[in-house]
Amino acid sequence: MVRTRFAPSPTGYLHIGGVRTALFNWLFARHHGGQFILRIDDTDQGRNQPEALQPILDGFRWLGIDWDEGAEIGGPHGPYYQSERLDRYQAAVKTLLDKGLAYRDYATADELKAEREAAEKEKRPFLSSRRWMAEAATDRARWEAEGRKAVVRLKMPREGTCRFHDLIRGDMAVEWIQEADHVIQRTDGSCLYNLANVVDDFDMHITHVIRAEEHLSNTPRQIFIAQGLGYELPEYAHVPFVAEPGSKNKLSKRKLAQYLKNPDFRSAYEHGQAIAAAVGLKTHADTFNPVIVDFYREVGYLPDAIVNYLLLLGWSLDDKTEFFTRQEMIAHFSLERVNKGAASFDVKKLRAFQERYMSLESIERKTELVLPFLCKAKLIADPPLAEERARVTEIVRAAGERIKVAGDILDYAAFFQSDDRVVYDEKALHQHIRKPEAAALLCKLRELLATATFETKALEELVQSFATTEGVKLGAINQPLRVAVTGKAIGFGTYETLALLGRERCLARIDRVLTRV
Repeated sequence: MVRTRFAPSPTGYLHIGGVRTALFNWLFARHHGGQFILRIDDTDQGRNQPEALQPILDGFRWLGIDWDEGAEIGGPHGPYYQSERLDRYQAAVKTLLDKGLAYRDYATADELKAEREAAEKEKRPFLSSRRWMAEAATDRARWEAEGRKAVVRLKMPREGTCRFHDLIRGDMAVEWIQEADHVIQRTDGSCLYNLANVVDDFDMHITHVIRAEEHLSNTPRQIFIAQGLGYELPEYAHVPFVAEPGSKNKLSKRKLAQYLKNPDFRSAYEHGQAIAAAVGLKTHADTFNPVIVDFYREVGYLPDAIVNYLLLLGWSLDDKTEFFTRQEMIAHFSLERVNKGAASFDVKKLRAFQERYMSLESIERKTELVLPFLCKAKLIADPPLAEERARVTEIVRAAGERIKVAGDILDYAAFFQSDDRVVYDEKALHQHIRKPEAAALLCKLRELLATATFETKALEELVQSFATTEGVKLGAINQPLRVAVTGKAIGFGTYETLALLGRERCLARIDRVLTRV
């Protein structure tokens, strides 16, 4: 059975690039009727952030990337947290030491630094001299008597070639002389990534290691470890990394300020910040960043839109098909169609996918998507009352495709606010109402609205007749009217807006804005 895995570290929030790699693992396993395992690489206690783990798990569940074994659900090959597997790593280190494939190195940091500097000066690759290698008990006793502490290093071959096949990149060959004696155990006894991953993959029966290309350099040393422990090797596949917007550099969540120079990235970020502010969400660059999956969940993107877009970052079926159902993704996915080159993350393209998916949702489904945002913003009760839910449905229907992400419902906060809480856009006030002729027209129209029938068609006829009588264009009335009742110059139809708000609210808001100007 095909078994793949993804092993996130709880050292930060879920990165777009990491999700893409996890998605490829998930699709490959599902395509072959196999299993996908989610284990947690939490061996780096110094960098672990306990608060980051749950958002990682929640993020995968939200995206619909489920796992068959692993964190929170367990399974027959656990434990699935590396911090709980230390005894297995210690046993592996002992085996490698006993076989002479690893050694205890008592070199100090200064001694290693001197060797590195000498190698740089002589323009040769750095290789440990192994002067402080202790393979016998007498050597260990001698070094420890000096107060030295040892790390355990791999005793890498100094001749020959490591050859392996990559399912994406083909046949690979690395000269062993290029491999340093990598540390696999620190002085405190904790073990490092390369050893832990090899042991975990073996214990969990991983058949295919599908990971980002930056791990390609780890493959020879991991093959050395696996063969030294007598393990059967998995298949390897290294997918291209996700690149920065408009660049070939690797996407990094730490470069937010740099990415904000990109107009599309800045637009997405500012839009997200506006939604977050409306619902009272505290934001920080480490957690609220368009490079992090949580950003899109908080803004109101659809999981299917994100997954569909990520599928195409480094993979394609042909030169024309872009939209896939989950079932189609699983049916068509193969590693043979994964590109070798980096794929640039395009936040504008992701937005286009979101708009397409949102446009296909029913009014009922859109209503369910936007309700949480109105509840968080305290614009309706939580849970919503029946009449509030009905009103939200009316607003969603009137807004139509203007609601591109679920959080966009907050653009229509005026429909849910009390009259005295409506916030007026000062620019819109100045442009459309702070003019004597505009205020005069609004004052006259207010008297007609006081006795009007508040239905869309009747209001349209009334305003058009009023414009004709006054000898002005409709825009000269509609825009001041919209600003007066909603606080904004943009929105859906003026007459629909008036009808949805109702007579009393419209009159009260017109009175308020006339008093103000």
